[in-house]
Amino acid sequence: MDSDNISISLGELADILKAELHGDRDCRIERVATLQSASPGSISFLANHRYRSHLAKTRASAVILSPADQPECPVFSLALENPYLGYAKVASLLNSVPVLPSGIHPTAWVSTKATIHETAWVGAQAVIEDGVSIGVNTYIGAGCVVSSQTIVGDYSQLVANVALCRNTVIGKRVLIHPGVVIGGDGFGIANNNGIWVKIPQLGSVRVGDDVEIGANTTIDRGALEDTVIEDGVKIDNQVQVGHNVYIGAHTAIAGCVAIAGSVRIGKRCVVGGATAIAGHLNIADDVYLTGASQVAKSIPKSGIYSSWIPIQESLVWRKNVVRLNQLDEMARRIKALEKSQVGID
Repeated sequence: MDSDNISISLGELADILKAELHGDRDCRIERVATLQSASPGSISFLANHRYRSHLAKTRASAVILSPADQPECPVFSLALENPYLGYAKVASLLNSVPVLPSGIHPTAWVSTKATIHETAWVGAQAVIEDGVSIGVNTYIGAGCVVSSQTIVGDYSQLVANVALCRNTVIGKRVLIHPGVVIGGDGFGIANNNGIWVKIPQLGSVRVGDDVEIGANTTIDRGALEDTVIEDGVKIDNQVQVGHNVYIGAHTAIAGCVAIAGSVRIGKRCVVGGATAIAGHLNIADDVYLTGASQVAKSIPKSGIYSSWIPIQESLVWRKNVVRLNQLDEMARRIKALEKSQVGID
């Protein structure tokens, strides 16, 4: 396939996805689009019932959907149990990825004590310090700073203006978006009669393979032991990961989450946006925290957890807050009433 004009047949896609094909195997697909914006040559998808009303009017050449929705589809289709995953795979196949350059930009500063693979790229105004190792086909974008003794694994990308502080270890095929800081000091301070004394942060950060870290996320170095991000973790934009945190493999964390120090999160967890997790807690494997949850105790069992009030009309919310503040007094009155009813038939 031409990398600038990718095209693939619907039959090929059906074979790759192991999907049930309804339509012409030879139909050519060139791009992915929404049901509303699709045109001939596009493939769309239906993975959320909220968009089912758009199916009847779509102009897509084909739609990826569930077997239950297939009878309502007016165009060719690929039916499978997880249409969203199918969409993700097709989008990857049709995504034209530019060939990355290799070499060192003339404005970059690279230590003579660093090891840069000949296939890697170091972009404009980037800084590579002593003892750094940059792997095969790794991309260090403009303005990045890779501090001393840091390792960046093969096929990883630092898009632009990424800071990797000393002794950080980045695995293979890691994608780090602009503005990320990995390995900055954790928030370690001790109180000395009202004066805060800084605690040296002596650990580092270890990031596994196939991790993605969103823009302006910060991951602090450990105080004594390393902060660890395991393989396959996906972190959204503007997430704060405190020192000594451990995030298990294939966990996904949405934007604006705050994780305090020494939290341990298990494998395959999902943390909804704007969730806050207090320090020194343990979260089991396969835990789903809905958005804006406030986690103040450990969660030892897998499942779905929530701790925030869904949106309400402002007047209703104000009344409920007043009642919430009266709960303690109401509990005392109920207890007194129960005592007064003892012995009454």
